[in-house]
Amino acid sequence: MRRTLLHKLMTDRAAELGVELLWQTSVRGISGDTVQLADGRFRSRWIVGADGVNSRVRRWANLEAHSRTSLRYAFRRHYRVRPWTDRLEIYWGKNSQAYATAISSEEMCVAVASHNPAFRLEESLPEFPELCSRLSGAEIASAERGAASANRKPRRVWRGNVALIGDASGTVDAITGEGLGLSFNQAVILAQSLKSGNLAGYQDAHRRLSRRPLWMAQLMLLLDGRPRLQRRTLQTFRTHPEIFRRLVALHVGKASPLHLAVDGLTLGWALLTA
Repeated sequence: MRRTLLHKLMTDRAAELGVELLWQTSVRGISGDTVQLADGRFRSRWIVGADGVNSRVRRWANLEAHSRTSLRYAFRRHYRVRPWTDRLEIYWGKNSQAYATAISSEEMCVAVASHNPAFRLEESLPEFPELCSRLSGAEIASAERGAASANRKPRRVWRGNVALIGDASGTVDAITGEGLGLSFNQAVILAQSLKSGNLAGYQDAHRRLSRRPLWMAQLMLLLDGRPRLQRRTLQTFRTHPEIFRRLVALHVGKASPLHLAVDGLTLGWALLTA
């Protein structure tokens, strides 16, 4: 689904529920229970910062302190071509990864991610001959867009009557594909905290939700820039498909890391002997 369509579905639903949407309204700051707009003030019991990775609400609430892994840079473009898969495909290259996702019956979204901010799609795609072959002759359907990607873990996601959510509250590297899903899960627990009138529990629940995606991102990024380790890992998965199945189960939250202790030993030994 194109993000623009998702945005429309969400805003339409919010409007149906009676949410007042103040489009093109500049927010100048927050103070206590007051939100300062360009043309007035709003008194608010709760203030939620859902304003992205460069959140101003986070800065205004003095919640800026966070740890961060090294930045990666992702660029995406849409191609008008009949999808060849209904899954997300990940291609590993020497210097980057490529991602291909169907977003309609006649369009694919292709993205690349690397540590090099100048490594755009045109330079990256030759690393992936199979993907290049599938895109051969396809019409480019959108402009190339880019964004930075990293694991960011804030020390706190709330203070007083202010709570952060989504990328404003920390990020997981795009390699996991979990950004939106994580935000939606955070929304559920934040709503419960607002209903109870106590944001203290949101901090612990937020940390628990983020733990698995952050761990999976770190695990997957161990392969980044290590072609020999990539080959050994994929060879091990072919030899021991049950390990791959259980790692996927862990990735989607259907298994506990404790259940993978034996698999980790098996994987480690297989990598040494591959």
